[in-house]
Amino acid sequence: MRVVVLLCKILGRFNRARAARLTLPHFVCETPLFMPVGTQGTIKGLTTNQLEDIGCQIILGNTYHLALRPTSELIDELGGLHKFMNWPRALLTDSGGFQMVSLLHLADITEEGVTFQSPVDGKPMLLTPEESIQIQNRIGADIIMALDDVVKTTITGPRIEEAMYRTLRWIDRCIAGTDFEKLIFFFSRLVHTGWDFNDKNTYIGYHHLNKCGYAAHKRPKEQNLFGIVQGGLDPVLRDICVQGLVERNLPGYAIGGLAGGEDKDSFWRVVAQCTASLPESKPRYVMGVGYPLDIVVCSALGADMYDCVYPTRTARFGTALVPEGVLRLKHQSMADDTRPIDSTCECMVCKNYTRAYLHCLVTKDAMGSQLLSYHNLYYMMQLSRNLHSSIIEGTFPKYVCLLTYYTIVPSHVNCDNFHFGTLYKKPQH
Repeated sequence: MRVVVLLCKILGRFNRARAARLTLPHFVCETPLFMPVGTQGTIKGLTTNQLEDIGCQIILGNTYHLALRPTSELIDELGGLHKFMNWPRALLTDSGGFQMVSLLHLADITEEGVTFQSPVDGKPMLLTPEESIQIQNRIGADIIMALDDVVKTTITGPRIEEAMYRTLRWIDRCIAGTDFEKLIFFFSRLVHTGWDFNDKNTYIGYHHLNKCGYAAHKRPKEQNLFGIVQGGLDPVLRDICVQGLVERNLPGYAIGGLAGGEDKDSFWRVVAQCTASLPESKPRYVMGVGYPLDIVVCSALGADMYDCVYPTRTARFGTALVPEGVLRLKHQSMADDTRPIDSTCECMVCKNYTRAYLHCLVTKDAMGSQLLSYHNLYYMMQLSRNLHSSIIEGTFPKYVCLLTYYTIVPSHVNCDNFHFGTLYKKPQH
């Protein structure tokens, strides 16, 4: 039986919003979809059976942390991450690039790669584009991410441009092979995307690629390599990066470098700009996005996939997600409240436990964060299912209007005629 590496079939549209069937080696997914983050192969407090019960389709693992513990070699020896964590559905691993921001005080970034000081034992660890892909090949996720040069969107100046061009050079190092003509092509692309041989770091990167002389990505028929669009909030740099990645004809594309402190209008405009230029037939993944409102708006602008620690992290602080926003179970007013978290929610937490009981747990017992994590992820999966079905059924505007009524939609707007295109105007270059 032939295994399909990736097939993205659009099932329905409403303006720019799209509902798709994404066929991956381990699971057939429906988009829009949210991916919970299991940094080291686990969603804290939840079993894989529970994640299946709530409808989770893809779990995200962290390449950097898995490479440190338990190591990608051990995971490979034990049959890959799916078998290691007993997860039959799809997995996505990031490249380790995000740690350039989150662990910046431990990282040194050059053209060759990024050197981290291990938070485990303090030893240096060089993560190159080639090594990142090889680690992810051993881990065995359905979707793997190219190593990119990540900077916060709040940073301005030449560092943004440097990171964008380096991201394009690094994608070639992720996929270059032994074929001489292919290597010549990639070397020419590197020159085209800002390769300066007078620069010491650039020369090191070139020498490293030339020395390797083999395909970093060893499993292209089993794993899907996504490129990541960088460029900060600069529309010109974003366009250059999108064009460069599309020319490489990758299985899918991610929009990175967002959700890092920029204002919502700037964030949504970058997403709208990128989705407008990315291929219709390929999945589009907005990285690091977990607020329900952001997922709704990004879906309306044509994005398909999202991930974030927010639903589970906020659960560990005693906060539940509800249609009105959030419910803080630690608040004293919850102490004698006999209602469920959300009377409209069908999850086992809302069916079986009161706010008063959860209030007691979240202030004293780890089970509280487990139950809230279950509820919050159920909420995110239900949000994804509702977005998917409303797009197919042609009720997307009404669903979005009801969901976000008190947040972004003025009270005088007719839900039947609401058009998210009004949120975005093409930036002037």
